[in-house]
Amino acid sequence: MSDKHVDQPTGVTTTGHVWDGIRELDNPMPRWWLWTFYATIVFSIGYMVYYPAIPLWNTSTMGISGQTNRMQLKRDLEAVEESRRGTIARLANSELSEIQGDEELVRFAVAGGASLFKVYCSQCHGSGAQGAPGYPNLNDDDWLWGGDIDAIYTSIAHGVRNEEDTDSRYSEMPAFGADGILERSEISAATEYVLQLSGQEHDEALASQGAQVFADNCATCHADDGTGARQQGAPNLADAISLYGNTRDTIYAQIHRPRHGVMPSWSVRMREANLKQLALYVHSLGGGE
Repeated sequence: MSDKHVDQPTGVTTTGHVWDGIRELDNPMPRWWLWTFYATIVFSIGYMVYYPAIPLWNTSTMGISGQTNRMQLKRDLEAVEESRRGTIARLANSELSEIQGDEELVRFAVAGGASLFKVYCSQCHGSGAQGAPGYPNLNDDDWLWGGDIDAIYTSIAHGVRNEEDTDSRYSEMPAFGADGILERSEISAATEYVLQLSGQEHDEALASQGAQVFADNCATCHADDGTGARQQGAPNLADAISLYGNTRDTIYAQIHRPRHGVMPSWSVRMREANLKQLALYVHSLGGGE
């Protein structure tokens, strides 16, 4: 004899659950829903048999298809690499001047250089190559070491002030204040003279004194007129463009205790073709000479 409760109005057996006198009817699930559920179980079993699915210690079951998205991606990348192999070889084996004379090769190089720049260079020089304090703006025509294609290539390939590459560009400004080479008053006078050179507001009297300080201590690298010397990486002080700022305070600070940035040598990280792609891209930004 069944001891299950039957709901009198509907004649349906209840589940036995009761909430505040309300009983839950034990209605069967809709058949369409039940068969759909069974179908998903069958599908999942088939999926596990056909595709890689069950994780193992270092890999997973491969399934009878033997295919993975990662394997497909690898094949696609290899196909793309193979299609580019000839062009990459031309880049690697051609002089930069020869590449510049080939419009198709330049277009390929600049497109690839733009991608490389976003991955390797934008962290310091900005996504638009506009630079930041201590990191040069690559869009303008103010270059410490020269902006022609060969100079740009050398800077990228060998870097600046790094110890990895014996061909790295290297220059170092003395700490005129921190090392006691100049008095504070002399640094202040030299600061006003640099402001005068770049056409900024300055103290005329101090600038006159600073002219001699500059001639005695700075002109050897920055030239008598302050226009700099690229062979030494000495910046042009007469154009109001400064790597660390061109205000009175930043100029004084740079004379007193200069900061010296470091750029890595990319020749130990990239292939020759990639170096040339980057050089051509940077040169194409508008500031290349």
